[in-house]
Amino acid sequence: MIAGAGLAGLRTLEELRARGYGGAVTLIGAETRPPYDRPPLSKGVLSGAVDDTTLRHDLSALGADVRLGEPATGLGDGVLRTGRGEYPFDRLVLATGAVPVPLPGPGPQRMLRTLDDALSLRALLRPGLRLAVVGAGWIGAELATAAAARGCQVTVVEAGPAPLAAAIGAEAGAKTAPWYAAAGVELRVGAGVSSVQPGGLALAGGQWLPADEIVTAIGIRPQVSWLAGSGVAVDDGVKTDEQLRASAPGIFAAGDCAAFWSLRYRRLLRFEHWDVALRAPAVVAANLLGGSESYDPVPYFWSEQFGRMVQYAGYHGGADQLIWRGDPAGERFAACWLAGGKLAAVLTVGLPRDLQQGRRVIASGQPVDTAGLADPAVPVRDAVLR
Repeated sequence: MIAGAGLAGLRTLEELRARGYGGAVTLIGAETRPPYDRPPLSKGVLSGAVDDTTLRHDLSALGADVRLGEPATGLGDGVLRTGRGEYPFDRLVLATGAVPVPLPGPGPQRMLRTLDDALSLRALLRPGLRLAVVGAGWIGAELATAAAARGCQVTVVEAGPAPLAAAIGAEAGAKTAPWYAAAGVELRVGAGVSSVQPGGLALAGGQWLPADEIVTAIGIRPQVSWLAGSGVAVDDGVKTDEQLRASAPGIFAAGDCAAFWSLRYRRLLRFEHWDVALRAPAVVAANLLGGSESYDPVPYFWSEQFGRMVQYAGYHGGADQLIWRGDPAGERFAACWLAGGKLAAVLTVGLPRDLQQGRRVIASGQPVDTAGLADPAVPVRDAVLR
């Protein structure tokens, strides 16, 4: 049984079949659409370049009992409950993803999580539309990029001190702030929102921001509330070990809803990254079939903002040093976080080779020479101390 028909759920099913499992599998999904890709929603779909991101139309070829439009509502002793019935299982994979966090207030607010959300929002974007985007994180920045390109008057409101402050820290995030003005987007940082009202945003401190449309992009939370009382431990997601096994026997978790124990970083981690949903199911499938594989990635994420390719690998929590490669006021640069003399994370703008080499250096766990790392003329791989 697989609860969740997004990328992680689909990949789990595909991996089981690829590894020779021919038994019965039930795939249950909350949405009525077949599994689709989410990263293009704030990129290609909003821009009009893509209309459909369906991953696989021939679900029947996988030999599964597919039940779409059935959100999971509860979990008992060997039984999964939905609004339409109960499904007994021997093994269960939790891949229910995450849901957007709304803002308080009676006014209408849109969010971008589903393909339907993206198509609906795209239809509204027009020259002169006053669009308020709340949140200057990854999704907020991509929303602003697409809306500005379609002629909207875009204001991005961010409670933190800089764009991406929650994701990569204020110092690195601040380097992206000039991109907004260059694209004709107004950016307001340090601006909290009290409530969403008809016609605009009531900001903290009594200010008012008029808007024709409001999109809230302040983050998502794992879709695990339905597990209350089930005995499955939850800690910012379904708590798993390094093999993606949950606390209850026979239950695994993968994707946005899984908080897994990282052997590399020695802590529970949960990432809302496409790469996690793509790769973690291979470990789940192997262990469902009797294996004992560990999932311990160097996390990876990318974003397209204002004509720039931004890539991030690693995890900088606990880092004690930040080193810049190149001029962060320019078009191509990198930020490198170190922890104990080892590369912990790297953020690149227009430097895919630095990202690729940095990811390998992080995986190696080898110490690096800081002077070499800071020199853009020195390949990242050559900064490793041997």
